[in-house]
Amino acid sequence: MDKIKLLDRRFKKMITAEEIDKAVTRVAEQLNERYAGKTPVFLGVLSGSFLFLSDLVRKINFDSRLAFVKISSYEGTQSTGNVKQQLGIDFDIEGKDIIIVEDIVETGHSMNYLLDYLNQRHPASVSICTLFFKPEKFLYEYNIDYVAMPIGNEFIVGYGLDYNQIGRNLKDIYVLDED
Repeated sequence: MDKIKLLDRRFKKMITAEEIDKAVTRVAEQLNERYAGKTPVFLGVLSGSFLFLSDLVRKINFDSRLAFVKISSYEGTQSTGNVKQQLGIDFDIEGKDIIIVEDIVETGHSMNYLLDYLNQRHPASVSICTLFFKPEKFLYEYNIDYVAMPIGNEFIVGYGLDYNQIGRNLKDIYVLDED
């Protein structure tokens, strides 16, 4: 499907499942090189990162643990700028290597909140891994360590990303089509 309708909005295909898979493989290879012989904790940010995290961990070749946090700052197609945490880590991460896995990093407000939350628990290291990164919207100075795909300021859905909780199941990425 090149065009779809979700609720009251129309979207057109922007990135294919094959392109996503290649980008995920490239990130997994980078992680395999950096974490060989270590056992980091993959920290998935729910709900959007679940497909990316699932595909990513199946492509790594080192031992790891999985954990999840749930934070949100979106309503509709816009970030509210207010970050709410609904689920946290339920085990000690002191001295552990953490790889945050996010679906998309835009302004960085949610990530900044999460970094503060993690640093209070004294991990050995924290790396940020995101499927999509919007460098033009990013407001902070910290580094995004692993970026599968940089994109512009488009609103996108699919492969875990949603529009009002709809569209996460799409295998391709779709962009808002206002033509």
